[in-house]
Amino acid sequence: MATRTDGDLSETSPATRPEYRIAHSVFASSVLALVRVFNSLDTMDDVIDLTGDGGVVKKIITRAKAGALAPSEDLPMVDVHYEGTLAETGEVFDTTHEDNSVFSFELGKGTVIQAWDVALRTMKVGEVAKITCKPEYAYGSAGSPPDIPPNATLIFEVELLSCRPRKGSSLGSASEERARLEELKKQRELAAAVKEEEKKKREEAKAAAAARIQAKLEAKKGQGKGKGKAK
Repeated sequence: MATRTDGDLSETSPATRPEYRIAHSVFASSVLALVRVFNSLDTMDDVIDLTGDGGVVKKIITRAKAGALAPSEDLPMVDVHYEGTLAETGEVFDTTHEDNSVFSFELGKGTVIQAWDVALRTMKVGEVAKITCKPEYAYGSAGSPPDIPPNATLIFEVELLSCRPRKGSSLGSASEERARLEELKKQRELAAAVKEEEKKKREEAKAAAAARIQAKLEAKKGQGKGKGKAK
């Protein structure tokens, strides 16, 4: 049998034999290679450098369903739900979550920061993504006072709610647009209410389980006291 002397392996230990060291080295190298492969696949799958210079990086949080629509030349109008934070401090500077509103704009018209024009073109309806925007693709050296300081990197969590064709500005289409946005808002409020109800049920279930456990513990304590008196 192998013996140890002063914490070291003896010469007869299998771990000191050349063939063991070679096999262990090959195995370790193989494991490290697999880890690198899996890490690279995960990175390629979830995090995408959209501009090639790290200026606009997208991480998919929730994937869209198969066959979901995506913005295009025929569907340039998009509706989004979002929250923007400063990368340096984590401070929220803009959000649609507070009033559950919907932000709508047309891609390629310069009405939003460049990072949004780049990122939203890569998204599909139902997708939720975290978009990290370097200053040169956001508000640059000027910033957007008072909320966004100069040279600020921004992080947005964006959900693409819908994309649709460009519409005219007639009274009828404007009225339809208001109705459509109102319907979107109602849908989001309903979804939020359902989530809140599910959260409430989970909390009630946890409280009930905790109460049952506490009751069992109290019962055991009572039984222990009874036995002590009997003695």
